[in-house]
Amino acid sequence: MKVGILGSGDVGQALGRGFVSRGHEVMIGSRTPHSDKLMAWAHKAGKGASTGSFADAASHGSVLVLATLGTAAEEVIDLAGPPKFKGKLLIDATVPLDFSRGMPPGLFVGTTDSLGERIQRKLPEARVVKCFNTVGNRQMVDPTYKGVEMMICGNDKAAKDEVTGILRDFGWSGSIDVGGIEGARWLEALVPLWVRVGISLDNWNNVFRVLHE
Repeated sequence: MKVGILGSGDVGQALGRGFVSRGHEVMIGSRTPHSDKLMAWAHKAGKGASTGSFADAASHGSVLVLATLGTAAEEVIDLAGPPKFKGKLLIDATVPLDFSRGMPPGLFVGTTDSLGERIQRKLPEARVVKCFNTVGNRQMVDPTYKGVEMMICGNDKAAKDEVTGILRDFGWSGSIDVGGIEGARWLEALVPLWVRVGISLDNWNNVFRVLHE
């Protein structure tokens, strides 16, 4: 696949490495695509890794990943160009974290709406699937915990099936589909809890696991 990742932070770089390691061509989009940080990422990730603007990455990918800060997500979509998302699978890994009162964070949207829903409304012809937002970036690819399923949501069943295939390729056991994109309200709300667990345990490699027979 050709994968365009919008966002060059730890999440974007971790998922980018994961896709490159599976033989896909990955372009990370950034405001500063030629920064030392991104040049080092591309060199280390190896063949198939490149960098560009948000618009470049959105054009490059048949599969797109939104991995920006939650506060920047909608602006980045505008910079990339909404028409470039038409018909494409968009994996939404963002979280609407609110640090205005310091740590631990809250949410700047939640309960009756979500950032995932805002993104889907902004891109009505994209196939948005909320995924990867409930775990730390170190566990997104080749997780150390085995037999764990990732919780996902979205309106398009075929898109969720594609994401489930990506998850299995990345080392997850599969996915738990929690419903339409409105399920993002609850997947996003898990993250402030995940932060509180991390603070309590002084460990950021935690994963929520659903136990079922």
